[in-house]
Amino acid sequence: MSMGYAPEVRERLATDAKEIIGRYPRPRSALLPLLHLVQSEDGYVSDAGQEFCAEMLGLSKAEVVGVATFYTMYKREPSGEYNVGVCINTLCAVMGGDQIWEELTEHVGVGHDETTADGKITLERLECNAACDFAPVMMVNWEFFDNQTPESAKQLVDDLRAGTEVSPTRGPRRLCTFKEASRVLAGLPDGQAGDGPSAAGPSLEGLKVAKANGWEAPKAEGSEK
Repeated sequence: MSMGYAPEVRERLATDAKEIIGRYPRPRSALLPLLHLVQSEDGYVSDAGQEFCAEMLGLSKAEVVGVATFYTMYKREPSGEYNVGVCINTLCAVMGGDQIWEELTEHVGVGHDETTADGKITLERLECNAACDFAPVMMVNWEFFDNQTPESAKQLVDDLRAGTEVSPTRGPRRLCTFKEASRVLAGLPDGQAGDGPSAAGPSLEGLKVAKANGWEAPKAEGSEK
């Protein structure tokens, strides 16, 4: 049986939860960000977190559990400080993603959705990182690490475990922890959203060609010319 959160923790979470709920016309619509909120506290969606969400939103615990277990971003067991996702979808796979996964799991000693004994790394097989132009791609706490090789992937994980500072290929220079990332996904910004380039290299080639040729998207009917 869950003992729930300590009073001071619950008060802090409730303050954040009320701010988040206030953004929606119906309280139950805030369930997804609230699940991220409790995950930012516990490192996964704990029993106490499920009960907290249910109470704050006027839902049954069964309704909360049904949603929390549907989406893979909500963890059922404590996640490591760094969630390392390796894309194994078609393009990344043929560009080396499958080999990265095989060598990385052997190097670290854990498999899909498993966490190292030191609590630092959770490995995850990802179906798509939406970054095919930088394949093969890995993500750490949802930040991009592009154009990876088995060697660079193993070095990245070693650096994370050693506490060495690493920076994503694109986006903010500082890599946040899994709990910090969950708080951002709950809708509570960390001030890093505008840091670093969000697009670069191959992602911009089409735009360059369009500008060079004076191409523009067709204008919708009735829009200003």
